[in-house]
Amino acid sequence: MTDLLAGCTVLVIGGSSGIGAEVARRAAAAGAHLVLTGRDDAKLAAAAVRIGATRADAFDAHDESALTSFFDGVDEIDHVVSMIGDSMSGGFLETSPDTMRHVLASKFATNWAIARLAAGKIRDGGSMTFTAGTGGRPHDTSASSVANLGIQAMVQGLAVEAAPGVRVNAVAPTFMDTPFWRGLSREQFDGIRAGFVPRVPLRRLGTVEEVADAYVFLMRATFVTGQVLAVDGGVSLT
Repeated sequence: MTDLLAGCTVLVIGGSSGIGAEVARRAAAAGAHLVLTGRDDAKLAAAAVRIGATRADAFDAHDESALTSFFDGVDEIDHVVSMIGDSMSGGFLETSPDTMRHVLASKFATNWAIARLAAGKIRDGGSMTFTAGTGGRPHDTSASSVANLGIQAMVQGLAVEAAPGVRVNAVAPTFMDTPFWRGLSREQFDGIRAGFVPRVPLRRLGTVEEVADAYVFLMRATFVTGQVLAVDGGVSLT
């Protein structure tokens, strides 16, 4: 049986490392044509060669003019995956206005812009998959929690607006050992991990491969739309 992704064009925004690169690798292995974007020229070029992308464009997706220029030059595509969205820690009273605005702009407003620009480029039967998050508590991750709720609302609204031709979903990973977190020292990471893992019913962190599976599943899941799929070992239940 032919894979549903075979011959499709898949755009991964933020596909030069971590989960995004693994999503791209799995889509390519299924026979998809890959378009990758990322901020770091060298990292993106290396990922494009490693994965076998047909196109790679380096720019900051938070720059709406650069994002618009990119989509102006994109032909029809089948699936869009966005890994975009900065995170933070801190409650509502301690978080600065600048941090709150930055995270909401990064995680919600940028993905809203991606949705608006991508919608007219996606072929019937295609999809958009965004990245939310889970596992954080509002008093610990105030801006991120608000932005994740915004992604959920956007996905639900777009699923109706873009139907029947385009499906819209999101994946909500939780804290895990990916390059996104490696700006922390090993000591800092281990300290967070030690406090987090006991809250996870599966008693471990998820892997890049396990989370990437969810994005690929949603691209193939032709009767799923308007959903946020938590890939978090059950931590959102605790």
